[in-house]
Amino acid sequence: MRFVARVEVRLRPGIADPEGATIERALPALGFDGIASVRAGRSFLVELDAADLETARSHAAALADRLLANPVIEESVIEVTPA
Repeated sequence: MRFVARVEVRLRPGIADPEGATIERALPALGFDGIASVRAGRSFLVELDAADLETARSHAAALADRLLANPVIEESVIEVTPA
């Protein structure tokens, strides 16, 4: 069965986010007021074949931990749905 995994990777709380801070500082000059904070991240869409939803979720989690995210400073959120 084919599944689509959306993997969101972002820095863990407490880790400095220079990209998010730069965007946050630029927003008022562009007319965006009232923004409390900005954190940057990356998003990946992965199509994979697996026997069931739980196996697909397990494969996506392993992919995130071993390749897409640095687990020391980043966390990943995984959402898996049938394709």
